[in-house]
Amino acid sequence: MTDQKLHLVFGGRVKNPSGLEFEDLKALDIVGIFPNYRQAEAAWRAAAQRTVDDAHMKYVVVHLHRLLEPITPADSE
Repeated sequence: MTDQKLHLVFGGRVKNPSGLEFEDLKALDIVGIFPNYRQAEAAWRAAAQRTVDDAHMKYVVVHLHRLLEPITPADSE
């Protein structure tokens, strides 16, 4: 197993600033995929800072490595 922990950073306009329902999925800003949380957080901060004056713009970090971990037979019990 590798120590690589992939993270996806993306954002876009949300319908409600307190939620995560994006207005237009085709218009999402895909910032990138990063090999660790430190780099993903730096990219997230930079993207969020560019849109700080727009309450309806939201950027998020998704922990892709959690989605990629295989389920073992012991996990399903």
